[in-house]
Amino acid sequence: MTHSSATPSAPSPIDRLALAVVTEPQRPLNSLLNSQTGAREDAMRFLLQTGSDAGVRMIATRPGGDGERLLGQAWPFPSPFRVTVRTVSLNEGLDRVEARARRSLERLGLPRGEALLVDNAADLAGAEGRALWDRLQSLKDRGLFRSIGFCATIEDGPALLARRLEADVVQVSCNLLDQRAAAEGVLDELKSVGAQVHLASVFAGGLLFSGGDDLPSHLANYAQVLSRTRRRLAERRCDPMQAALAYAFSLKAVDRVVASVASAAELRAILAAAHAPSPDLNWSELALEAPAAFAADARARISSAA
Repeated sequence: MTHSSATPSAPSPIDRLALAVVTEPQRPLNSLLNSQTGAREDAMRFLLQTGSDAGVRMIATRPGGDGERLLGQAWPFPSPFRVTVRTVSLNEGLDRVEARARRSLERLGLPRGEALLVDNAADLAGAEGRALWDRLQSLKDRGLFRSIGFCATIEDGPALLARRLEADVVQVSCNLLDQRAAAEGVLDELKSVGAQVHLASVFAGGLLFSGGDDLPSHLANYAQVLSRTRRRLAERRCDPMQAALAYAFSLKAVDRVVASVASAAELRAILAAAHAPSPDLNWSELALEAPAAFAADARARISSAA
């Protein structure tokens, strides 16, 4: 007698999705920012419940504004989420960095966090870099965070830094327009040294969706190429959000794709785009030829892990 076994289904992209909830003035409409206090808490609760129901299991936070407080008041019960926390700048001093990380957990209403990430890899390259890392390691050893790591761009040399520090997690910027971290093998190098890879800036700071009139003046020369990219996507019946997420999920070295979201409506659009069939596109043809200036501007514009 033979027994047939079902082929296991492929993992859902939602299993790899993390959300960075935007509560600062970065969305013009329908955002948590534009609600009264009580309504903002209700909106946050609805957003989180929407994510939970869809199977999202990770939230990425940062210490600015009142996002941590809003999250702490709005978790579903029981909460299915693991949470990553980011440090304040080393310019505020080592004691302040450690105290603020502890305070983040208090504001979030959590006994421990999934990961504590140094907000800027440059903080680890200076004279106090090792002392800063030792503070993070101490918080991990005490059970306040399960893992520690840092946020980086390709210019920071993240693979070398991850190897030197034996980082658990590296959050690195990479997207459809600036594919250098993938094309140059940085993501694979991070994976090879044992770090979990979290992908940030997947929507390119919103520039992927910007028309010519919306671009900052020093990026005006990108208007034509961005318009051409959107036209190419439209010809394939693929919108920019779907393409951005499909590219991110196509990167096998990536453990988590961090998408910024400001409302339940935005989250539903992200979920729909993530579940859409992967478009038949040549990703390399969509990358900017010289993304350095674009990437620097995108980093300046992103105050969540977009």
